[in-house]
Amino acid sequence: MFELKPCDPALYRQQTRRSTLIVAVLFLALAMVLSSLAVTLFGEPGGDNFRFNVGGVFAGVLITLALVRGPFWGQAWLAPAVYGWQLKRSLMNVTNVMHKVTEGVQANDPTAMKLLRFYHLGLTQMHELDANSSAQAQLVGEMQAHVSKMQALGLDTDQTRLDPAWLDHLKSV
Repeated sequence: MFELKPCDPALYRQQTRRSTLIVAVLFLALAMVLSSLAVTLFGEPGGDNFRFNVGGVFAGVLITLALVRGPFWGQAWLAPAVYGWQLKRSLMNVTNVMHKVTEGVQANDPTAMKLLRFYHLGLTQMHELDANSSAQAQLVGEMQAHVSKMQALGLDTDQTRLDPAWLDHLKSV
């Protein structure tokens, strides 16, 4: 279950820039070392060693991905980037069933109403974290109308968690 957490957008951007730089430097170092090693071990002096260079870069990509998704994933320095990735992934899961969400909201289905509210709150946070105020401005009217509809139905508008059961419910309808 994904839950929205309060984040300072400026601090988030600073921390994600730092973690991106760390991962990029790690990848560059791995790619250079592995390419050089491949050329040294398997290459021909003065020959065409392009395939060994590409192989080293490819190995660098794979090792970097394994490190990021493995031991680095739980590290504090990567936490803001992981949160941003999980937020965007959660929003994509809702987007994938948005046609069902829209139908459910029109039919006053409480699950669809909660899911759309989470989507709005998550999208708002994503726009704030990414400093995308123009996209946020377009949603304000739709969000206010949805909140009013939820309040009229007596539903809680504080939907900061994405319950996977909500998605399963809409997929089965």
